[in-house]
Amino acid sequence: MSVRIVYFAWVRERIGKGSEEIDLPADVKTVGDLIAHLATLGEEYAAAFEVPRVIRAAINEEHAEHDEVIGDAKEIALFPPMTGG
Repeated sequence: MSVRIVYFAWVRERIGKGSEEIDLPADVKTVGDLIAHLATLGEEYAAAFEVPRVIRAAINEEHAEHDEVIGDAKEIALFPPMTGG
């Protein structure tokens, strides 16, 4: 299954791109699985996802927890915690 991954803030800066289309392996079922998979794609990804629990996600523009099933998502956004200001 192919899905568009969109990166925001320092996640985008560390990876070096704002978005990409990737083919998900069959064993990637949840947001947490996706983050773990992405962390294996190279040094920049490992740096972006070295503390996976702080990463927030949205599936098709709806907030998603790490244990949420990706299903037939068209877009998944990954971003760091938001800070007020």
